[in-house]
Amino acid sequence: MLGIIVAAFSISTLLNIVLKKYRFPTIIGYITTGTIITYSFGLHTAINNHELKEIAEFGVVFLMFTIGLEFSIEKMKRMRYEVFVSGSIQVTLTTIIFIFIGVMFFDVPVKDAIIISAALSLSSTAIVLKLLNETGEIKKKYGQRVLGILLFQDIAVIPILLVITIFAQPNQDLTSLLTQTLVSAIILMLLLWGLGKYVIEHLFALVSHKDSNEMFISTVLFIVIGASYLAQIFGFSYSLGAFVAGMMIAETHYKHQVEADLVPFRDLLLGVFFITVGMQINFEVIINHFSDVVLFFTIIVSVKIAVIYLLVKLNSTKRVSIKTALSLFQVGEFALAIFELARSKDLFDPVLGQILIVTVVLSMIITPLMIRRLSYLVDWSYGDSVPYPQVQPEAHDIQNHVVVIGYSYFGQKVTSLLREQSIPYLVLEHDLELVALGQSRNEPIIFGNAAQLSILESVRIEHAKAVIVAVENPEKLHLICSSVDALTHNANTIVKVTREIEKVSLSDLHLTHVIVEGDEISHKVVQLALAQRTQA
Repeated sequence: MLGIIVAAFSISTLLNIVLKKYRFPTIIGYITTGTIITYSFGLHTAINNHELKEIAEFGVVFLMFTIGLEFSIEKMKRMRYEVFVSGSIQVTLTTIIFIFIGVMFFDVPVKDAIIISAALSLSSTAIVLKLLNETGEIKKKYGQRVLGILLFQDIAVIPILLVITIFAQPNQDLTSLLTQTLVSAIILMLLLWGLGKYVIEHLFALVSHKDSNEMFISTVLFIVIGASYLAQIFGFSYSLGAFVAGMMIAETHYKHQVEADLVPFRDLLLGVFFITVGMQINFEVIINHFSDVVLFFTIIVSVKIAVIYLLVKLNSTKRVSIKTALSLFQVGEFALAIFELARSKDLFDPVLGQILIVTVVLSMIITPLMIRRLSYLVDWSYGDSVPYPQVQPEAHDIQNHVVVIGYSYFGQKVTSLLREQSIPYLVLEHDLELVALGQSRNEPIIFGNAAQLSILESVRIEHAKAVIVAVENPEKLHLICSSVDALTHNANTIVKVTREIEKVSLSDLHLTHVIVEGDEISHKVVQLALAQRTQA
């Protein structure tokens, strides 16, 4: 096992260095690593190793926890349509269609078809949300639709696992099993809610006063793993417990610090998870059943895209519908766990299981390539006047310039002053209307998401004399400043915030110039008042 771990980290590091050079996502490197070490060590059953699977699952657990941090109870109420209406209809309708196709055209037994179809209706939380979080697309309309559907899919894992239990134990009483699950769910939610409301805030306050970073991180890990273990005791997935715990911490003042401390653990364990995904690729199955894999892949992708597009289109635009459907066309990591569990209980043919696993992994590999260029492809297909991303010719060699992120009212005032003083500058803006406004004024403005490192590199931010963040959205502010920090260490980054609490949320970054708008105005008002009094 130690040899496998050393090989996995060394191969994945080398692969990702090469992939990053050409701007490919690291997910592909991790999946390729899993395949390489499986065949190098002759471990074609390595994925069945219980300890490795447990470690890998905690990558998804930490991901679900950080997602929970973005979701307060109030936000969940606001997104109830996306989660409970769109999500439930998508899972139900997709499952029914797949059952029909499996039974009518492939002679799959009804029980097998139910399990397989329900698993295929799920998409990849680990891949999609990781990519959308990295690019900042999660805050967009289609990102919220994607998030809502994925959240319901994670909840839907519970009844799917329940169905497998029922099929594996046909003599067990269904009513008692459902009653037990419902009671367990109510107890778990009340317990986690009570701990979150009355314990966690005080616990973090106590630990913070000790001024020990180690104690704070260990407390965060204790909460994540403890909540996951508690959910598992009550018969639910680790991920569900972690998600609820994240929602509870989202109600406290320690949300951003917790998220910052947890991200390294999340990314490392997600890497292990994707390595185990790569271990499930069996080239013998691909060669012998290549036509079946292609056929299954085509059917699965076509059905999921059509269902999600039509569902979202009911109350949204074509653009949002297309982006949502293309983000969720793949089959997710929970399907791999469901197939493995069903196979271990002899619920369907092992060869069919291998074909499905290869099909799922193929869809997961293609997903990062699709999502990375999603906005560009959709915007281009609609003939938008502003392509994504387009770097102005003067951005290639410019240096000692000022990068202004955001072209709202404040950003416009900043650029006006820079222009008056003949200071070279470039503007980054993600709103098409504001970009069009800037272009009409002959501003050196570039369309792009400032949270994306490749976009920041395109404006030569490392060669800029200063970066002015003029973003009005406080939720995007931290993400953008974090990306700027990764390239410049915020050496000369000036950020304008509206309230003191927004300044506190940026305290984990290397910022030295955070201007609180309210403070500056109040100081100016007092100065004017005193000046008037002196004159009187």
